[in-house]
Amino acid sequence: MLLQVGGQGSRPTFFEMAATHQLPASLRAALTYSIGVMAQRRPALHKVLDHSDEFFALLMLVLEAHSLQTTDASFSESLYGLRRRPAEITQQSQEPTQTSGQKLNISGLTRHQRILSVVFLVVMPYFKSKMESLYIAQRGSMLQAALWGRGDSDMLDIDETATRISEVQEQDASRSLPFIKKLKAFLAGCYPWIHATHEGLSFTYQLLYLLDATGFYAPALHIIRVHVCRATGQELMDVSSRNARNRIREYERLRGPPWLQTCQRVSLNMLYTTLDYAQNGLIAAVFFFKMMEWWYQSAEERISSPTVYPPPPPPPQPK
Repeated sequence: MLLQVGGQGSRPTFFEMAATHQLPASLRAALTYSIGVMAQRRPALHKVLDHSDEFFALLMLVLEAHSLQTTDASFSESLYGLRRRPAEITQQSQEPTQTSGQKLNISGLTRHQRILSVVFLVVMPYFKSKMESLYIAQRGSMLQAALWGRGDSDMLDIDETATRISEVQEQDASRSLPFIKKLKAFLAGCYPWIHATHEGLSFTYQLLYLLDATGFYAPALHIIRVHVCRATGQELMDVSSRNARNRIREYERLRGPPWLQTCQRVSLNMLYTTLDYAQNGLIAAVFFFKMMEWWYQSAEERISSPTVYPPPPPPPQPK
């Protein structure tokens, strides 16, 4: 499933790049909401919501690693028919009619570039999310402490006493781990500066990309020296044939009795099929769930809305 947003040439449009960068955040919000609704009937799913950062990071790690390995593109970029190519800056001094510039290498990504891509696509957003959680928790505790400081002594009740007892217990527990407490406070204090720097750099690169002043849409792409380009039909066919050859080699490496090889082959087929259709199935499942939610919500609103009856006719005039 490829989504095209227009444009010509191998360079994606600004709207294509913006859509690919916004898709993971939108997908996470939809998954979190969907799991939250299902958790009302399945309380065991609350454990997934309690560790939503780890769950989503693990899911995206599998999807991004598989997508980069098979299509040389991230999970969201592959949906829009894009791929990543190494960008090399070379001095073209041998040709007198050309000057130094950027040369796109049509070869696939190196192993080092794939690893760095996974780090910037999965690991860095995970740590950023955890730092944001620490900052929000610390800010909430500071506001709570400020509110308690302005309270009157005669307003203490059972809930306030229980809250202060829990705070004392947390302080006693934190004394045993002073380094971790200081580290969390340090990360929470650094988060506003890190967030501001990241947003400022991202805005600068996006503005330069919109003005066609650079080929890198984000700082991460510039660091790993990768351009995002449109995939041609020939490149898609080459990727498909390469994946088929790799899977044939995986089947040829199977060893053991015939029954064991059959089980391994069936397991590999199920794994490859799941990974191949995971991204499209995930998007389709979230879209179907949201559509059914809208349908039932509209039906419930029609049922629960009060019935408006027409006004009764006026009484007859007395004779």
